[in-house]
Amino acid sequence: MMSDGGIGRSRLPGLGEGVPTGRPSRSQTDKARGSEASGNDFATVLGQQQVRTREISFSAHARQRLQDRSIELGPEEVGKLAQAVDKAAEKGCRASLLLYGDMAFVAGVDNRTIITALDGQSMKEHVFTNIDSALIVE
Repeated sequence: MMSDGGIGRSRLPGLGEGVPTGRPSRSQTDKARGSEASGNDFATVLGQQQVRTREISFSAHARQRLQDRSIELGPEEVGKLAQAVDKAAEKGCRASLLLYGDMAFVAGVDNRTIITALDGQSMKEHVFTNIDSALIVE
């Protein structure tokens, strides 16, 4: 026999919680208003993200090699390396050798990171492995 303390409709777990009622909840309405109001903000954030993805980074190993080999790169050189990584990405490359003047760089294309850097003398003594492409940077 069931008493008033038995399982009734009002006591079923989850009933009435999160069930669509045909009208949006207050939080859903607030979210919708927020996204409409921030439409311009989204475009700004998207543009910033696109600019950010064009940048390249240098791994700790690459930074150490640049320092050890006295290789100095200015903004123009870094920009040219970034453009080369863009080209490699367009072709579906994953790990590229970038030849730039008398220097060589190995880049992880997917994460836009320079993995190592070599000067002219180091290139003569080095075998490049685990790359799928090579680009000449002009």
